[in-house]
Amino acid sequence: MNDSVWRPAADHEVLRGRGAMLERARAYFASQEVLEVQTPLLSAAAASDPQIESIVARPAGGEPRFLHTSPEFPMKRLLASGFGDCYQVCPVFRDGEAGRLHNPEFTMIEWYRLDFGVTEMQQDVDRLFRVACGELRSFPPSRTLTWQEAIAGRCGLDPRNADVTELRDTLAARGIEPANAGSWERDDWLDLLMGALVGPGLGHDAPVFVRDYPASQASLARLRALPDGSSVAERFELYVDGLELANGFRELGDALEQRRRFEQDRETRRRRGQVEYPLDERLLAALEHGLPDCAGVALGFDRLVMAAFRLPSLEAAMAFPDGRA
Repeated sequence: MNDSVWRPAADHEVLRGRGAMLERARAYFASQEVLEVQTPLLSAAAASDPQIESIVARPAGGEPRFLHTSPEFPMKRLLASGFGDCYQVCPVFRDGEAGRLHNPEFTMIEWYRLDFGVTEMQQDVDRLFRVACGELRSFPPSRTLTWQEAIAGRCGLDPRNADVTELRDTLAARGIEPANAGSWERDDWLDLLMGALVGPGLGHDAPVFVRDYPASQASLARLRALPDGSSVAERFELYVDGLELANGFRELGDALEQRRRFEQDRETRRRRGQVEYPLDERLLAALEHGLPDCAGVALGFDRLVMAAFRLPSLEAAMAFPDGRA
């Protein structure tokens, strides 16, 4: 066997620094009286999002279970039970994700704060990532852009009004022409625009929070009405060095609306010939019981290590990425 196959991909210095970053993150949560929890990695339900694929397992040859793509659903069940502010550090799994910035198994820090809105949660994220990075790297003050401002600044178009042809042409002019996009809808093109063109240009001079995503991209976030009668999602993402590090929401607590969004996701999956995963009825029951007003965020810890050490790829931040697992 090749000698390099069994050795860790990351340098020992990085791995030791990674451990210290986790210690500092945990100390920050302790100082904020946010409690660490553990929830199952395997679930009878799976994420409905058409952009995310779950990995299936069959323990003891029984009914299928799904390796979680995020601990979000069971953590919200804890919140609905009255548990209070909590966080989790855990591996998460997503099928078909591989490359410089992706690995099918990666580490997520996810946490929830009661009575926080988007602004308060952004500030919490800002404090956490600076504490975690410690003396490894300091950052200038963060900036905030709306989703519209971020796209307009990079592409020179108003994403609220641009049609599919404009979006496709904007990407093609920069050499981005996806295959098999015949069934794509407008939001798919907007996702690609943000992920492939806008996001990589953000956060190089200072961390950038992007907020006020369109209502059609709310996922599990509440909506906020604007003076012109339109709505935006109470959602934000954090970018550093062109990396999306975190995705946060003011959490939706309406069980009927959440079920409608899940069913809409399933219809999209059905139309595209994707696997239709079972919905998380336990989460929906928890929402019916009542989710307290809260905000939550998922932070990709391996990417934060990348940023702290200025590493060229995700595997350089991990001991044993998929090719060495």
